[in-house]
Amino acid sequence: MKLIHALACALVLAPLPAMANDTTAQLGTGGLVFVTNEDIEMASEDLSISAEQVKVVYKFHNKSDQDQHILVAFPMPDITGDGDFMVGIPTEDPENIFGFQTTFNGKPVDAVLHQYAFANNIDYSEELKKMGIPLAPYGQETLAALNALSDADKATLTGEGLVIPMEYDAGNGPQVDTTPMWTLRSTYSWEATFEAGKDADVVHTYKPSVGGTVIATFMKSSDDDTYSNEQLAAYQKKYCVDDDLIAAIKKQGTTTDGYTQYPFTESWISYIWSTGNNWFGPIGKFSLTVDKGDEANLVSFCGEGVKKIGPTTFQMTATDWSPPYENELEVLLLVKNDWQQ
Repeated sequence: MKLIHALACALVLAPLPAMANDTTAQLGTGGLVFVTNEDIEMASEDLSISAEQVKVVYKFHNKSDQDQHILVAFPMPDITGDGDFMVGIPTEDPENIFGFQTTFNGKPVDAVLHQYAFANNIDYSEELKKMGIPLAPYGQETLAALNALSDADKATLTGEGLVIPMEYDAGNGPQVDTTPMWTLRSTYSWEATFEAGKDADVVHTYKPSVGGTVIATFMKSSDDDTYSNEQLAAYQKKYCVDDDLIAAIKKQGTTTDGYTQYPFTESWISYIWSTGNNWFGPIGKFSLTVDKGDEANLVSFCGEGVKKIGPTTFQMTATDWSPPYENELEVLLLVKNDWQQ
């Protein structure tokens, strides 16, 4: 696969204190899923990705002489509670954290949300609901409801692997929070009729989960920095980072007392190809557009034949295309910061 990256103009920046252990993980999202149907072809797919929005425009074609009434689904990524680990939650709406919207032939779709809470592959959704606990394993509302439970209920949930006690000191002495550990599984679904011999347009948009760090973790900061070497090897495989991108970042680094810092933070976006593999045949016409957001930012991802089509946008097009399901789409955004300016 060919590396695609954009280079920013060099700026002279002052040193910035290093920041570590500030990492937020991204949740990978993908496309539509429906029961495998040999009569439905995907005529085209236009996928646009930025840190602000993912938009997918599909054109399906029913090649049969009969209407096809199909259950369509949009699976959300699993979200698992954790005492220390953070994930990027795009919105504060617990029932639509991705701000998901879709239209079918230009008309808004009233999708049904299905949510379940699992621990050890057991569905505890009804138990949590009866206790008045939101199914989302994050947020102050969930934490407050858990901490308000009786000691007996807390012990029950702990024994089932749904929660753990987390002790900490915020300056007022030792405190214990009952912390969610279950996994939330969510899917939107609706029914759609694909008319015989006709095309159908489906558009959906959502705000992606964006992970990242406060430094460029794959850039060597000092001679004894072995961690960045490991990160670079991983990023070369995952994001197709190459020597040209490394050189462009190095030009903007500043070194003080043998320690080099770079004026970029990392952001990560994942798109799961493998959710959308249940229509008939390959995608007739496919396009992927990635927007790095600002001309000073850099972007790297793996793709074939990508061209720069605007100051911040890069596009890949293909015909009779099948997604590489063994490699999901991973986008690395290097966001230029102004902390040193």
